[in-house]
Amino acid sequence: MKTTIEKPRQQKGVAILAKGNQIRRIDACTYSVASQSGNGNYIVQRHGLAWKCECPDFFYRGMICKHIHAVAFSLKLEQTIASHNEEVTVPEEKQVCVQCGSASLVKAGLRKNNGGVVQRFLCKACGHRFVVDCGFQKMKNNPRIVTLVMDLYFKGISYRKIVDHLKQFYGLRVSHVALIKWTRKYVGLMKGYVESFTPEVSGIWNTDEMTLKLRENAQMDWLWNLMDSGTRFLLASQLTQKRETEDAREVFAEAKALAKTVPSFVVTDGLRAYQDAFNKEFFTHQNPRPMHVRLAGLRKETNNNIIERLHGTIRERTKVTRGLDSEGSAQTMIDGNRIYYNFIRPHMALNGKTPAEAAGIDLQLGQNKWNTLIRQSAISKKTKEGRL
Repeated sequence: MKTTIEKPRQQKGVAILAKGNQIRRIDACTYSVASQSGNGNYIVQRHGLAWKCECPDFFYRGMICKHIHAVAFSLKLEQTIASHNEEVTVPEEKQVCVQCGSASLVKAGLRKNNGGVVQRFLCKACGHRFVVDCGFQKMKNNPRIVTLVMDLYFKGISYRKIVDHLKQFYGLRVSHVALIKWTRKYVGLMKGYVESFTPEVSGIWNTDEMTLKLRENAQMDWLWNLMDSGTRFLLASQLTQKRETEDAREVFAEAKALAKTVPSFVVTDGLRAYQDAFNKEFFTHQNPRPMHVRLAGLRKETNNNIIERLHGTIRERTKVTRGLDSEGSAQTMIDGNRIYYNFIRPHMALNGKTPAEAAGIDLQLGQNKWNTLIRQSAISKKTKEGRL
């Protein structure tokens, strides 16, 4: 089996498609493709099984150019996505008695706590009175403070600087250890919830690895990230001590399990482990087979810049930690950063949408996305446990 794209024009065609907004459909057989040098557009036409392009490469050499490859790959992706689309739904918030499970409930007044005013319920079956836990029950601080801490931390502010911020502007005295516990608690809660949704991916996956320092003067570990090119949705993040074939394969497997499909193209750098892992994880006798695009270099026309930009952001984030204390704290940061990137942070390349919204997962999070996401996660957890 040979599924690696080695021809330069094919690689350049994938690069055009991966940029997004480069191809415009005029009619069923005619497409406009942006010139990669910035000099206008080229018209690509299909006549039966034959293709034509206005670019010099096709006109003078008669070769299937990168613009034709880009359009052909785009049409292939449309067919693949149409065959794999799955409906994404938000679980209903069904309320039942936390004591006996009965749905026969009536409202029984309001109760005020640190989270605000909450509704009390009375179960007509067993007489139990209760309030619904929306994630902030038994927290001494207001949810706005908790979500502020989450937002500042994943925007790159250290715990100790957040402690100082809370003291100066809110008059709150809280230790950095408490903030760490809040982050671990709510990242763990949200992680189980957001992973229950299936993103609608584009079909081009980019993956790369970077070094991550866990402790001062300690050996570097490896952080692997795999992103869908079209939606910028981060499908997998893995922390490993090595970068062998099996490590790369775990990244591919995690992405497949979340997306519930396989891509048309997997774009990586030249690391040998990717080639071996790709062959093992994506081997199939069915057509069309996924293709592996092996690239190298940031400044080349065909590159892996999408994932490299993400790694640049992570490097800026880890500078303020001066080495993460343990694998546990590193995993919390990785999982939380993935939630922040996919569901909280608007993306300029997506016209202000989050990757989750671009991937068809719109949870209607509103203005305080952290608050709403935590509440939805808590309700979903109680529902699964049969306590709501």
